[in-house]
Amino acid sequence: MADREQLRALLREGFAALQSGRTQHAGQLCKRILDLAPKLVQGHFLLGLVALEAGDRRIALQAFGSVTALDAKHSASWAQLAKLFVGEGQVNRADAALARAVRGDPQDPLLQDLIGTVLSLLGEHALAQEWFAKACAKRPRHVGMLLNLANNHVYFGDTGQALPLYERILEIEPNSPQAHWSLAGARKATDDAHVLACRTLLAERPGLHPRLQAFYHYAIGKECEDLERWEEAFAAFAQGAAARRKTVEYDEAAEIEMFAFLEASFDEGWLAAREPGNPSRAPIFVLGQPRTGTTLIERIISSHSAVTSAGELQQFSLAIRRLSDHRDPKRFSAALFEAALGIPPAALGATYLETTRRMQGGTPHFVDKLPQNYLCVPLILAALPNAKIVHLVRDPMDASFASFKQLFADAYLHSYDQREMARHHARYRKLMATWRRRFGSRFHDMSYEATTSDLEAQVRGLLDFLELPFEEACVNFHAQEGAVSTASAAQVREPAHSRSVGRWRRYRTQLEPMRQELAKAGVAAARVQ
Repeated sequence: MADREQLRALLREGFAALQSGRTQHAGQLCKRILDLAPKLVQGHFLLGLVALEAGDRRIALQAFGSVTALDAKHSASWAQLAKLFVGEGQVNRADAALARAVRGDPQDPLLQDLIGTVLSLLGEHALAQEWFAKACAKRPRHVGMLLNLANNHVYFGDTGQALPLYERILEIEPNSPQAHWSLAGARKATDDAHVLACRTLLAERPGLHPRLQAFYHYAIGKECEDLERWEEAFAAFAQGAAARRKTVEYDEAAEIEMFAFLEASFDEGWLAAREPGNPSRAPIFVLGQPRTGTTLIERIISSHSAVTSAGELQQFSLAIRRLSDHRDPKRFSAALFEAALGIPPAALGATYLETTRRMQGGTPHFVDKLPQNYLCVPLILAALPNAKIVHLVRDPMDASFASFKQLFADAYLHSYDQREMARHHARYRKLMATWRRRFGSRFHDMSYEATTSDLEAQVRGLLDFLELPFEEACVNFHAQEGAVSTASAAQVREPAHSRSVGRWRRYRTQLEPMRQELAKAGVAAARVQ
């Protein structure tokens, strides 16, 4: 048995090495510690943290698993395992590990913040906010924790709560790239002071990681658009997209395979052969491409007295994972939809309803506006045959450019290259045309352009499809208070407008590669006008 003082000293040195970025040295110390005491809980926990820092998920899973085998009440390791399982697409194991992590109401702020992060990854944003708030109450100057809480407020559209948090972060850490980007997105620029500050910070850090560079470039682009400095805005968006593209692994071949599988597998015969789904009439799905007006339509619908906005929910695809025990880390793939083929529709509908219960509110209906649910249209029709589906349609160039100029978290990896973005959009349009031929009477297409030009007529048609009586509040949606889970939170606080219609034409020269690629795919609406 090794001397306890020697082990304590080695652990102190190991944690200090990890904190100072000397990962290799920390790993060497882990080996010494575990050679001396193979069952030392702290030694395995340190090894897990070192493996995370080194990007070795396999070793991290083994190390935290060893901790929980030695100490079943080690909440921090359960939380780390839950996050790793989410990353591996193993949702059932993540659920179980998270349940173990929260037992006993852990009080350590780092652990509270980690639990909030896992809950966010699982789509439980309201619960995540509680944990983030607990952590920040104890560590009010911890930049990472403050960012998590602020971003959570933005998810709910509560910029009034988020703005002072971003300002506090920048007082503590003036060169926080994510805080600068988030601040730019949370309010409209009225002068170029913040643009100049971001440019200065970029110039002072020439070796900055591309992911962090992207935050500054997108912040500059957004504020230059606010100021109608169009040339500068596009240059910043293009630089940001190029930087972000270096950091993502977009597998276009896998996406092509997935779309082909969907078209080949989910037809009228497949749907007719399904057993009855869950009869609930509560869900209303608003779907399509991101940045095409899904938030505008969600806002209109949820202004009705019979409807609650539940936000962008991951729960439908997570229900597929839970019921099939699908473990591929890719969020959407041909393999995921192959796993979905054999799930009983009633079970899928019931699981979705159960896991969204906290978000549904006390009204007869709720809106789930995750854009990517367009991939799941046949599965929704099978699992929830009485649910309503609203699909947003927008000019393909406006839609594609709107995504290209937006920095997303970990979704829409196709959006950082003009030609990749255009090819994805063409595939999406082809898939929706297929769903329309097969199931067109079961969902409602709604034009963004028509909605902004003739709001009341479009609202009346929408409410008729939803089988809801007309209410003036739906036309005056901009007066509604409450959460708006979108990057467009500020815009939907004002009446419907057409300022974004045809915006791509301000950049028609710069966007020629996108237009050409859409035209090559036969998307005729992309022609220059």
